Amino acid sequence: MKKLVASLSAGALLLSGLSASGAVASPPDQSPVRQPTAVGFGGAVSSVDPNATKIGLDVLRRGGNAVDAAVATAAALGVTEPYSAGVGGGGYFVYYNAKKHKVFTIDGRETAPADMPSDAFMNKATGQPYPFAQLVTSGVSIGVPGTLATWDSALRQWGSLPLGKALTPAADLADRGFVVDPTFRLQTLENKDRFAQVVPTAKLFLPNGDAPQVGSVFKNPELADTYRLIAKQGASVFYRGPLAGEMAAVAENPPKTADATLPFFSGYLATGDLAKYKAIDRQPTSVRYDGLDVYGMPPSSSGGITVGEALNILQPQHLRQQSTTQALHTYLEASALAFADRGAYIGDPAYVDVPQKELLSPGFGAERSCLIDPQKAAVKPVPAGSPDGKYSPCAQGTAAEQRPDTEGRSTTHLVTADKWGNVVSYTLTIEQTGGSGITVPGRGFLLNNELTDFSAVPDPKDPNIVAAGKRPRSSMSPTIVLRGGKPYIAIGSPGGSTIITTVLQTLTNRLDRGMTLPEAIAAPRASQRNTASVTAEQSFIDTYGSALAPYGHTFTPAGAPGSSAAEIGAVAALEFLPGGAILAAAEPTRRGGGSAGTVRP
Repeated sequence: MKKLVASLSAGALLLSGLSASGAVASPPDQSPVRQPTAVGFGGAVSSVDPNATKIGLDVLRRGGNAVDAAVATAAALGVTEPYSAGVGGGGYFVYYNAKKHKVFTIDGRETAPADMPSDAFMNKATGQPYPFAQLVTSGVSIGVPGTLATWDSALRQWGSLPLGKALTPAADLADRGFVVDPTFRLQTLENKDRFAQVVPTAKLFLPNGDAPQVGSVFKNPELADTYRLIAKQGASVFYRGPLAGEMAAVAENPPKTADATLPFFSGYLATGDLAKYKAIDRQPTSVRYDGLDVYGMPPSSSGGITVGEALNILQPQHLRQQSTTQALHTYLEASALAFADRGAYIGDPAYVDVPQKELLSPGFGAERSCLIDPQKAAVKPVPAGSPDGKYSPCAQGTAAEQRPDTEGRSTTHLVTADKWGNVVSYTLTIEQTGGSGITVPGRGFLLNNELTDFSAVPDPKDPNIVAAGKRPRSSMSPTIVLRGGKPYIAIGSPGGSTIITTVLQTLTNRLDRGMTLPEAIAAPRASQRNTASVTAEQSFIDTYGSALAPYGHTFTPAGAPGSSAAEIGAVAALEFLPGGAILAAAEPTRRGGGSAGTVRP
């Protein structure tokens, strides 16, 4: 560990141009330089964007705590990552309170409107679901947003800043703008066809009919005004004031162009749904792994349970004693088993009796672990287990129907820590890249398409079917790991259902495979979600595909070369080092590279 700190401090940091203040030196009037790794004291922030990370660090330097910094960073991501996050979406907030030595969570997931029927996605004429592309870019996909309620709840419970002050830096950023990078332009171009069919979206994101050019400055004064309105009047202006009426109106009657080719189904979001929305405090999930306590997000997210169960499955396998190829085989098999149980049992706990205690029990994990053949990959999909509290060695489980995975892969994640030892791991989203594609006119933010995370076919046996007021199952996995009761690692990622495997793989890379945290993040990724073929980055296929083929693993590239889908996840993480130092780490290249910083390097 001393070697790690020394090498990072003397090498990566000094040679990368860190200034004495701890921020990366950058030319005036330009975005801060991206720095994926930093070591220092007094607090830290890691996210996908240098502007957002800088704003979080500025809050910490002015005496704010980790919660203040998390909200300020998230609001800034709403400016610079508008296709992944913003007040039109939702997310999950995991917080370690140093004074109470306890982990807390907030469920800010979107909800289905009260008038939404279970067959909302079905074409009654054919008896089949409408095409996914048509459902995404429509009013019917829009859920009641929970992000602003999450910010407000977190600040009221644990913050030191009022909501207005936490939003001010992001409002200023939206006014002055940020420098467009290749990722922003690529994401815009990938959504150009549908964005062009929505009047306010085309106006904001397709000036002169094209995506903003790399190197140009993108400004969003409408979002700046929205943030300032919320800062002045509070979250109630969003959930009960004029903004609520405007959101409901565009969901019911999407502002499409005259020549739009998409059907733009009318949605169910109403002002009454917004007025009734509540972010929910929940008890975190928790498992013990190699002497560490791993805390995550409970349902309505499946992340905490699925990551936790997979770790319980891996515990008897002793990954650190295995070769690289064997460890990767074991990781893929454990992930498939955990995903089988995710699909069978996890949904919104207000509507589904989720067997969380048993799914996270060491005995059930050992029962599932026994099914892993060290020499051969199981035929996928594997059946779900029976979390009935009765330990049955190597129980084969019961067959479960494999349902389509429609969860969007565009989300964002951030982590913050302060000088008092408080830590936040926060994942937020608007679902697909660009969400529903529908911008609220004059307000500068996109609305989510979160409801397409529900299963489209209303099967009563499915824990994730549509229901009024229900929260669709998520895979977001903001995670905090404690060692000896104190923070050790905080981690999370975007990526839809690949979030779970990204967090799991990065944790096992760090804890079991001898990698430093930056190495664990940079390593090639593969995602086995109980499917016949493993989704993987091309670099993983090139490096490990031939070695894993004799086990029976087959691989499918995550996306076309050069597309945003070709990459899996975009981790932001912190590691707490001996002596009080913090290692902040982000992606070195994925999504154009992330941004990590500390208060005092």
